[in-house]
Amino acid sequence: MSEKTTQPQEANGFYKLSWLQRIGYGSGDLAQNLIFQTVACYLMLYLTTVLKISPAFVSGLILSVRLIDCFWSPVVGRYIDNRNPKLGKYRAYLLYGGIPLTVAACLLMLPQAAEWDMTAKIIYATVSYTVLSMIYSVVNIPYGSIMASMTRDNDEVLKLTSTRMVCANIGQIVVQAGFPIGLAIVVHTAIDWNQATFMAIGTIPAFVILPSLPALKSLLGKKGLYYLLLTIGFVGFVALYVIGKFFDVADCNTIVQVAKVMTGVGLLVGSLMWALVPEVITEAEYRTGNRPAATVNALAGVAFKAGFSIAGWITPLVMGLIGFDLASEESALPIAPNAWFAVTGIFALVGFVLLLFCFTGCKERIATTPEKPVTYGEMFAEFRANKSLQLVLSVFVVVFLASFISAPVNAYYTKLANYSEIAQNAILWFTCIIPAILLIIVGFLIYRYPLTDERLDEMNREIEARHKA
Repeated sequence: MSEKTTQPQEANGFYKLSWLQRIGYGSGDLAQNLIFQTVACYLMLYLTTVLKISPAFVSGLILSVRLIDCFWSPVVGRYIDNRNPKLGKYRAYLLYGGIPLTVAACLLMLPQAAEWDMTAKIIYATVSYTVLSMIYSVVNIPYGSIMASMTRDNDEVLKLTSTRMVCANIGQIVVQAGFPIGLAIVVHTAIDWNQATFMAIGTIPAFVILPSLPALKSLLGKKGLYYLLLTIGFVGFVALYVIGKFFDVADCNTIVQVAKVMTGVGLLVGSLMWALVPEVITEAEYRTGNRPAATVNALAGVAFKAGFSIAGWITPLVMGLIGFDLASEESALPIAPNAWFAVTGIFALVGFVLLLFCFTGCKERIATTPEKPVTYGEMFAEFRANKSLQLVLSVFVVVFLASFISAPVNAYYTKLANYSEIAQNAILWFTCIIPAILLIIVGFLIYRYPLTDERLDEMNREIEARHKA
């Protein structure tokens, strides 16, 4: 493309991004996943196996905190959309929220808490988890909004999303494999490599598929790509169920790991859904004249956390009801409190350094502040009016429910033979059957999504034409 063609395009908001900007932005997702994945995969196990809190209470705590966040996230989104800090409308919060987020993460697993009485443990768990969750929203919501402020170019948004999700999956694999390895190192015990590999290997497809997204999308189309990934994931979950039900998992390790990779392909759709968030923001701007990036990202965050919260509520509750008490059964991980605190603290501190890098690497170009403050009524009016947003949020709930309903139980799958028949069936339901069913629902929701790339380009050009006029 010639310089004469490029400059008018960029003047209209279709900015081209450098790899430093893409990686700089993606480092923010890596930073947040070092904390989020620790909570998603290991907090339930920490509370039940280290602090010995009952699974029923842990289930209620996770649900309660997430319900609080359903009200808190729109408050954060509205606050951010209505302000314009000097350090950047959105990226300023990487600093404003990053420091307290790091402190809260370090305080989440205090080793002294294991010695307290049960009442003190419950109060500590409730306060520390609630505070961490609320601060996380102050970082996560504006971070998601940065992507919609960097460019209107759909191809650039896709590249930015793929870079972001590669970084996010680096964080995921570091935590999912690194946490059990880190615990083993701190307590000087043998590392269970099969377990660590199984916990993390589902993220491997991200490093192959995400860099190839532009080519795959061109070949298969947006929906065709989603359908292919979901089908592969469904087959992987079926394979894991068959192996766990009819064979010895330990004797089928290679096939098990391959099947786990396939499930990761299907669940990767959750990462790709973030590429649709700028699309529904554009649709909102096209209809209303405002670009409510933080508001839409807040609603997306609510949906994302809704899937996470339902998973965190159901898993310990149901497993406790059927007799698989995580507090009394053989633990899948070491339970030394000092080890949990050390590994969590390292992840949190590294995450803060990455947030600083993200702050310096992002450049906001498309960020507007409404002439009058966005009201809560307008926020939910946007939700009711924007059918594309409704579908995207529905996919977020379902696909992240599929991802997180199995996350804590994955640590038990490779040791399936160690547990009773009732416990084995519960583990198989949560690691295989329920996620497979949820992937089918995701496919139906994607089928109904109406926005095509051609329609988005038309809306973006009309929006820029209005601004010129």
